[in-house]
Order: sequence, then structure tokens, then C-alpha cells
Amino acid sequence: MASIAGSALSFARPVKAVNTSSHSFSAARKGNAFLRMQPVPKRFAVCYAARKDTVDKVCEIVKKQLAVPEGTEVCGASKFSDLGADSLDTVEIVMGLEEEFKISVEESSAQTIATVEDAAELIDRLVAENSAESPKA
Repeated sequence: MASIAGSALSFARPVKAVNTSSHSFSAARKGNAFLRMQPVPKRFAVCYAARKDTVDKVCEIVKKQLAVPEGTEVCGASKFSDLGADSLDTVEIVMGLEEEFKISVEESSAQTIATVEDAAELIDRLVAENSAESPKA
């Protein structure tokens, strides 16, 4: 009879468990194997700050798209909703950013953008990915 016992299972990348209740399976022989998945707290997180010039350019585009009144401050922490943007305005902002930075933003990524900083971080990441993929002359 063979048995497997362990106290933890970790992965190099975060794993999303659909159902965090216990999962089990039976072996073909007499013994039973049991696997329990439990959420593990994050021990390490990477913060990615956007470049200042990217944030400044996103601020300009947001001001233009939303027709923000002169004198209204728009900075990295500015939330689109606080500036009066609805979901359609946010879509138009993303389209303006795609055009300006020559990138393509996935719908799932676009839905996570709530602030100027969020947009700038996403842009920097996509621009870096695109430059890494494109062949250099």
C-alpha cells in the first residue's frame, strides 16, 4: 500500500482555485489518495510604477477625452469615475490610448483600468512586451 502525505503544495505562479473546498480522488488499488487545496497568502508582490512621461501623456488624453475644465487637476491617482467618466467614456479613453501608443488593449485588461496610473502601468507593460516581441534591425 502506498500513501502520499504533504503539508503544502506551491506553484511558481499564482494558481486560482475555482472551488476551494477539499478535492479528493481514489486510487485504483486498495489505498486512497487525498488532496486538499487551501488558499495561501501572498508572500511577495511586485509593484510596477508607470513612467512619469507615460502618466503625463495619459493625463493629457484623459483631459481631452473627458473635456475636463481648465484648472482641474488630473494626476496618476485620479479615478476616471471621479472625473465624471461613465463606461462609454472609459472605452473612448482606452481607444484614444491605443491609438496614441500604438497598442492593443484586451477587453479584460481594459475593465481593470480605474485610474490614470492603472492605464499608464498597463501601457508601459504592453509597450515593453511589444518591443520585446518585435525583431530588432
